[in-house]
Amino acid sequence: MRNAEASRERILEAAMAEFSAYGIAGARVDRIAKTAGCNKNLIYIYFESKEALFTTILRKHLTRVYEELAFAPDDLPGYAERVFDFALANPDLMRLMAWSGLEQPPEGMPERGASRDGKVAALEQEQLEGRAGNAFPAGFLLTTVMTLATAWSAANPFGPSFDPQASTDPETLRKNIGRAVRLLVQADEPDA
Repeated sequence: MRNAEASRERILEAAMAEFSAYGIAGARVDRIAKTAGCNKNLIYIYFESKEALFTTILRKHLTRVYEELAFAPDDLPGYAERVFDFALANPDLMRLMAWSGLEQPPEGMPERGASRDGKVAALEQEQLEGRAGNAFPAGFLLTTVMTLATAWSAANPFGPSFDPQASTDPETLRKNIGRAVRLLVQADEPDA
């Protein structure tokens, strides 16, 4: 049993590297097997298909994200800064998520939608209770915050290498992201 679990973990590690580099379409099961030091058929025994293996890896890591990055609607700037730190520390996961967005249908992982819906509802409550500005709908605000927080990650085409004049110092970037989110959260719809 211990050997089976160890083999499964080696497959998951090898597949994470393969999928984050090549996506689902470009990944090769034979390369995963070689890197994991196992027979290609073992991968199909454990996971049934390349797509199922990709989904297993994505779910595993998203579960970790949900546990490590508790959403804080009452401290959205701090949450954005923590997401920024996590994105920089986990470039393979950021690339894996980018591949997922490109190659999988949005309804493929209902837990992602449920997580997003819960965050939007929490932000709406913050707005209703006057703790967050109402210049932007909660869904737009969440998407903007996540985009800002992950803009300098490995998966973003407009990250650090796009603008050589911009500061790439992580501490400066973190502070700027927190400040930008603070301004977004405080903004109220002007009277018409």
